[in-house]
Amino acid sequence: MAQALDAAWARSLEAAEASGRQRRLQAEQRVADSWLAAPPALALSQREGQGAAADGVRETEVGVALPLWRLGQRQRNQESAQAESQWQAAAQQAARLRLAALLRDQVGRLRLAEADVWQATQQRRLFETLSDDVERRVRAGDLAPADAMAAKADLLASQTLERDASQAVDTQRSAWRLLTGWAATPEPDALLDLPSEDTALAQHPEAQLAEAAVQRARSRVAQAHAQRGLPPELGIGMRQERPGSGQARQNTVALSLRVPFGTDTHSQPAIAAALAEQDLALVTQERIRRQLTADLELARRQLDRSEAQVAAGQEQATLLRERTNLLNHAFQAGESPLPELLRAMGASAQAEIASARQQAALAQARARLQQALGVMP
Repeated sequence: MAQALDAAWARSLEAAEASGRQRRLQAEQRVADSWLAAPPALALSQREGQGAAADGVRETEVGVALPLWRLGQRQRNQESAQAESQWQAAAQQAARLRLAALLRDQVGRLRLAEADVWQATQQRRLFETLSDDVERRVRAGDLAPADAMAAKADLLASQTLERDASQAVDTQRSAWRLLTGWAATPEPDALLDLPSEDTALAQHPEAQLAEAAVQRARSRVAQAHAQRGLPPELGIGMRQERPGSGQARQNTVALSLRVPFGTDTHSQPAIAAALAEQDLALVTQERIRRQLTADLELARRQLDRSEAQVAAGQEQATLLRERTNLLNHAFQAGESPLPELLRAMGASAQAEIASARQQAALAQARARLQQALGVMP
């Protein structure tokens, strides 16, 4: 199942989305690690005098503007990028767990369909043997032709049931290949060393994702508070002045600092959006906790019910199988009519099918319990 999950993940849209988020995250981390708050700017200016008095006067200035981080802003951006990285990792794990749920359900449906095929095949073979025996006894004059017709009708019904079951298996196998690209299907996971309920709920990928979303929202609130207004700019430039014809040129170096000031009006929308995201993340986290608890309780109840149904189904199938054998011996000895044997065979076949389906349902209930506990394949 672990290999099947890897194969399905490689084919999924969630994997492509995770790859895109990873590239964006790397870009944001590079920005947060940069020493500048924005790309630098180059400034170039030149002024020339006009008129006879200003003949030959020229001033040329070349400078670079370097946007600087505000106090604590760079650290807040780095913390935000780290929180985004943790959220991205948690989102990928949660997406893989959701995909694992699809795989487990698909394996369960396929196992149910295969159980139907196996039982339908056994039933068809049994009715073939009975039909041949009835035909032989009709030719010998021991049974009426109507008995042969009844046996033949049940044989045709069992063949139709087998074909329908085979078609259902083909449908489920096609869905499995669409998910994983595999033709073979693994066995369902066994219940081995499951974590305790408290540990499982704390370490569940969905719970981890909700916690990461809360931390990310909090870091964005801090980031929005730190990014109030435009960043200050440090200007470094060189100015060359030529006073006029025949005079020496003069070179000077200019250093400037541009600090925007004003109210926080322009940053309020970003802060409000970050606070709204934080409130939503907290509410979502609490809702996910309740949902995970309810899912785990339901999965445990379904497993207990499936185990009880398997035990009862096996006992019922055994009793009806023994009764059918007794009636078959009586029929062979001429002590029981064919209709009664056919009814017993039909009831026994239905019980066998139900028992096989209950076994497959038990494996599916175990897989759903693992899913509710957040256990990866």
